[in-house]
Amino acid sequence: MNPTDAYNLCCKYHGKRVRISDTSGRVHVGEITRVDRRQVWILPDRRYGGYGLGFWGYGGRGFGVGIALGTVLGIALAPIIFF
Repeated sequence: MNPTDAYNLCCKYHGKRVRISDTSGRVHVGEITRVDRRQVWILPDRRYGGYGLGFWGYGGRGFGVGIALGTVLGIALAPIIFF
C-alpha cells in the first residue's frame, strides 16, 4: 500500500477501531487517534490482542503509538468482540 492510499484510508477510519499490519510483520489493533501525511497514531487495544506499545498520554502527546505511513501494508476495521 502506498503512503497516499494509507493516508486516505486512515483518514476514513479516524476514530474507529482498526487492525494495521506493517512491513515488519507486526499487527497493531486499536483506535486511530491522529493522522498526518507521515504517520498514523493508534491507541493500542491490549484487551483484544493489540500490539501493546504505549498508552493514552504516551510521550506526553495523548495520541498513542505512531506508525509511519510508509510501513503500512494493510488497514482493516477490527472486529468488535463481546464476551
